[in-house]
Amino acid sequence: MKSKLLLFLSLFCLLTAFRSDRPVTTIFMIGDSTMANKSIIGGNPERGWGMMLPGFFSEDVQIDNHAVNGRSTKSFIDEGRWDKVLSKIKKGDYVFIQFGHNDSKQDSLRHTTPGSTFDDNLRRFVNETRQHGGIPVLFNSIVRRNFVCPLDDSISKDTRHDAGTHQQPVEGDVLYDTHGEYAKVPQRIAQELNVPFIDMNKLTHELVEGVGPVNSKQLFMWVAPNEVAAFPKGREDNTHLNIYGGRTVARLASKAIASTLPDLAPYIRDYDFVVAQDGSGDFFTVQEAINAVPDFRKNVRTTILVRKGDYKEKVVIPESKINISLIGQDGAVITYDDYANKPNVFGENKGTSGSSTCYIYAPDFYAENITFANSAGPVGQAVACFVSGDRAFFKNCRFLGYQDTLYTYGKNSRQYYEDCYIEGTVDFIFGWSTAVFNRCHINSKSKGYVTAPSTDAGKQYGYAFYDCQLTADEGVGGVYLSRPWRPYAQAVFVNCDLGKHILPVGWHNWNKKEAEKTVFYAEYESKGDGANVKERAKFSRQLKNLKGYQIEDVLAGSDGWNPSINGNALVNVSR
Repeated sequence: MKSKLLLFLSLFCLLTAFRSDRPVTTIFMIGDSTMANKSIIGGNPERGWGMMLPGFFSEDVQIDNHAVNGRSTKSFIDEGRWDKVLSKIKKGDYVFIQFGHNDSKQDSLRHTTPGSTFDDNLRRFVNETRQHGGIPVLFNSIVRRNFVCPLDDSISKDTRHDAGTHQQPVEGDVLYDTHGEYAKVPQRIAQELNVPFIDMNKLTHELVEGVGPVNSKQLFMWVAPNEVAAFPKGREDNTHLNIYGGRTVARLASKAIASTLPDLAPYIRDYDFVVAQDGSGDFFTVQEAINAVPDFRKNVRTTILVRKGDYKEKVVIPESKINISLIGQDGAVITYDDYANKPNVFGENKGTSGSSTCYIYAPDFYAENITFANSAGPVGQAVACFVSGDRAFFKNCRFLGYQDTLYTYGKNSRQYYEDCYIEGTVDFIFGWSTAVFNRCHINSKSKGYVTAPSTDAGKQYGYAFYDCQLTADEGVGGVYLSRPWRPYAQAVFVNCDLGKHILPVGWHNWNKKEAEKTVFYAEYESKGDGANVKERAKFSRQLKNLKGYQIEDVLAGSDGWNPSINGNALVNVSR
């Protein structure tokens, strides 16, 4: 009964470590098409800036976007959309309010008048948000790309530029306003009701005019014919943003939010790229983001956020893509199902090395909160992650598989795993590299061998485990700490908690009697039911002290790399 309870608690800790059960603040967004979420069917590249905003916040803040194409303050209320938002607001939530594009339309279902009904509707949003304990924030409309002088100052004439298909023939260098009073009213109401206000019209005006009439097309829905399946005839649209424009405007908004709303500032993040399956990022796949990283970008990290989802793809990080930080939201999984005996396109077996889900060749790679999985199952060798580059750092990551889960491949590679979870059956941590595992949870899914190092002769260090917990699935026993893939294998366990699944003998010689003379297998103050000092294999050792075996000693190399102290800071080395 006690063992079942411990197993349950272990699994509970594992699951909760990779998801957020804490309360979150919600930002409700109400507005029109320039803010709204968009369909991604047919490769549609149109994005509202609100659709892209989740990539700029930590998971402590949830974005609930209720903006809808074509809505004005009037139609948003009349259709019951505002009542739906009100029913969900809890104390401390925010409501971001941005209307104006469609309030200027002349049809009776949408039109409101500045100084009258438009103002009244904004006041209603503000007052009712406050009545429900929420915090209202007013925004005005983003600018249209209009470099043609209007015939007059009336909004009705300006709206002819909405779809970008009826522009006058000659564009100048000056960006002309098309929103008139509809851009001014939100600021007036904000002052009147003491509400935070963010001038998106000004921010986007400066952006669009700054890049000019030609380059600004890269922000909007200018699509050539036969370029996108969703628009076979093409599209010239000066109102709606594309993927790049949506991310750019969301970045402007996030910076303004941090400045205007200091309570939200700690939760704002700015990643170079965002990967998201729902279209809220720059790319749909991790590999696309990796490919977009400039080659040999020195002295700075390129940060990539991977939003929640199962990304079934083989990912290769080549040697030229240095200094990448891959950060996952809870539930970000990179997975594939290759295995050693699976045929390639030529009918040959892929082999162990060819089976990996992810390959990391570049130096100074950092991953946090990412799950690397091989879903092939118990079919022999099937690698989840193949690590060759030097100074690789994994924090709070998971490595899921069966045989040969984690391949520490690089002979001159130093690797650091902190607070990670690694599971497998046989030799599920194996390879040549020098690798430190600090406070990791290592779980055996069947009888077998936790590690199979192939440390080269003359190497000072191989594997070193510090304060790790070794567990097993229920009913599993007969597990060895290590067996030597190569005769000079090194593995040391320091202050580790070893479950009863670990055999008393502890270490296996892989039926290589000569290897007993050359391996360095050692423990220091092991604890738990699997710590049987007196029964250990005679060729293993019990360390009396940790001289030369601190983390900084194992990883230092010639450049003093110490991620346990310095985190993912780059080492100052010449390349």
